[in-house]
Amino acid sequence: TDNTQALRQDPDRAQSILARIPAGRWGTPADFKGPTVFLASAAADYVHGTILTVDGGWMGR
Repeated sequence: TDNTQALRQDPDRAQSILARIPAGRWGTPADFKGPTVFLASAAADYVHGTILTVDGGWMGR
């Protein structure tokens, strides 16, 4: 998104950030397709009161 454009264009900052993302890449809008379909499906009927973090592993490091 535009809010990360400056970071992605700065080679030093981008490398520093990517080194801390276990997936090894920036996220894309397509990365939200699976979680969105899951949450909109009956498979998530009993999922309540939680946050599904879609971040390539950033928060779990």
